[in-house]
Amino acid sequence: MSTPSPITPYLEKQEVLLLDGGLATELENQGLVLDTALWSAQLLSTHPEAIRAVHRAYLDAGADCITTASYQASMIGFLAAGFSERKARSLLNMAVTLANEARDEYLAQSTTNGAAAGLRPLVAASIGPYGAWLANGAEYRGDYGISNQTLRAFHEPRWALLATAGVDLLACETIPSYQEAEVLLALLQSTPDRFAWMSFSCRDGVHISDGTPIVECAALFATCDQVVAVGVNCTAPQYITSLIEQVRTGCPGKPVVVYPNSGEVYDGATRNWVGTSDPMDCGLATDDWFDRGARLIGGCCRMGPAHIKAMRAALLKSTR
Repeated sequence: MSTPSPITPYLEKQEVLLLDGGLATELENQGLVLDTALWSAQLLSTHPEAIRAVHRAYLDAGADCITTASYQASMIGFLAAGFSERKARSLLNMAVTLANEARDEYLAQSTTNGAAAGLRPLVAASIGPYGAWLANGAEYRGDYGISNQTLRAFHEPRWALLATAGVDLLACETIPSYQEAEVLLALLQSTPDRFAWMSFSCRDGVHISDGTPIVECAALFATCDQVVAVGVNCTAPQYITSLIEQVRTGCPGKPVVVYPNSGEVYDGATRNWVGTSDPMDCGLATDDWFDRGARLIGGCCRMGPAHIKAMRAALLKSTR
């Protein structure tokens, strides 16, 4: 593409683009209940101001890019929850509006971080996998057993709307299967003026969730200029170092994106998270990920503004 990637100014000026953390984590910390099939997307209808506040919290913590509350939001999901098609489209647009409003408010009130260097924070539209709508953990298995046509029919209406909704790029995230990666690449190529990053959920330091080696998945995007970065999210931190190396092997020369979860494990019996997640440990890990070649870095589930702030501090040392 002749148009520069939206992440290029950040990589040129500060070598890294700091992403935000988990949206649902912070919404739950506000006391909001997310135990519906729509998860955080339900709050687009009931508590939009809470979503806007989380976006702003991540910007205040130092994030250069915030991701819309559309991971679990799909046309089929909204329709199944009883919303009309018109309302579903309105809610998807609302996800973008809330992120843009938070950015505008931040720019009006803050001169810190990238804003001080003339860099405008980015808004990425979250494109969650088919497994997210199933709400049965399939985004960590990729065992859909459906055709490419069915997958495309699921993704296409949301893609068409978000691709024209005023975002800087699309965040195709928690992709669990090679098949779904192929479908998302085809959709991206059908909108040739748009950019996206592609990020997989992984079962270990070598394979994505469906068992495909991530080096093969990364290679799928090597020659597509619309793909600005390839990498991993919602994966345990201990696998990130190996996965960075695998992605760089499969897709040399393209920026690597990593935003793992906290490494905590959810206990379904007690409905509690088990383990610890120290933001300072996260900062130390971030330094290592940067040194190994990651250039888009952030957090996913159970990673909040404190983690992003620690990452910012670590990256400021790494990029001096």
